[in-house]
Amino acid sequence: MLFHIYGDLSLWQLFGWCLAFIGLVVANEIARRTKAGGIFCFIVLPAALTVYFIVINIGAKTFAANNPTIVQMNGWFHYAKLYAATIGCIGFMILKYHWGSLGKAQWFKAWPFLIVGINILIAVASDFESAYKGMIGWTNANGQFIAGSAAGGWWYSSEGVWLYGGWWNILNGIAGLINIMCMTGWWSIYSSKDQKDMLWPDMTWQFIIAYDVWNFEYTYCNLPLHTWYCGVALLLAPTFANAFWNKGGWIQNRANTLAIWCMFAQVVPSFQNNSRFTTLPSLYAHPDAIMQGISAMNNGRMDPNMALTAADANPTAQGVVAILAIVINILVITNIIKRAKERKINPYKQDVFEGTRDHKLALERAAEANKAA
Repeated sequence: MLFHIYGDLSLWQLFGWCLAFIGLVVANEIARRTKAGGIFCFIVLPAALTVYFIVINIGAKTFAANNPTIVQMNGWFHYAKLYAATIGCIGFMILKYHWGSLGKAQWFKAWPFLIVGINILIAVASDFESAYKGMIGWTNANGQFIAGSAAGGWWYSSEGVWLYGGWWNILNGIAGLINIMCMTGWWSIYSSKDQKDMLWPDMTWQFIIAYDVWNFEYTYCNLPLHTWYCGVALLLAPTFANAFWNKGGWIQNRANTLAIWCMFAQVVPSFQNNSRFTTLPSLYAHPDAIMQGISAMNNGRMDPNMALTAADANPTAQGVVAILAIVINILVITNIIKRAKERKINPYKQDVFEGTRDHKLALERAAEANKAA
């Protein structure tokens, strides 16, 4: 079992998941269907939030000392992910609407690969950080040393969460690096005929599955309080849209929903961290003690003084999914190499999956003028 969903809160946990999933699907539609929606979501809103983040960080030791963002979400990763995703969305709008010289430049079509690659590298760095701190031993919030081992160990993150780092993080980090090279057809980026979407036809179901499994494992290992939402609902929302009505638009769907979710999570972290919607992964062998620790702190952080041992961890799911992630990514990159050799093409300059069903359906949605270019 991947998550602790039980007792009186189980219906709230499922309801919270449905709220997140439906909210992300709707938010993506608002952002993609009109220029006004996209500009508001990825320019106006992030600008306002930036002012807010600056103000609360200036007051982090005074008036904003107990601000939820400062207390629970002030680590480097969360800000990096939010702004990387938002910058990606802006770049996708430039390509979709052919704004300025950038939107018309052939070289800028590599932007989706670049920004997705950067986002994956951010997560890979976080995975390797967790492996390092868990395996060599680290200190908790009070400076107390916590012994690690080659098999893994607990460490206390800057966001106030107990993580269990180990070999699964290394394996998943490698899977993430392979996943970057599974992005093919960098230059085949199109606008849809109705200009609602930026399309990447060569990003078919094979890459999407490889990415989703890798990213789920990343969130499961490194964002345990969030993974029920950002590791399941957030990953399924763009995949759902791509499967049923937005073929070829997965990467745009993913960037849109990721940026919107990061903004929400950064401002309202208690939804995931300390509420009736909070859902713990099976890593925590004694979830009631963890939840009591969070409640006792009353600010969404786990108790830094908990004397956790290996007996309090159940990393089985972390290990199984990590193995699954690297196996799937190896299978996909192997298939890409095989298809590229058979067709005698460069898989990054040309489309590897040309002729497949998903590729055909996506290309049919592309504007004729854009295809000719």
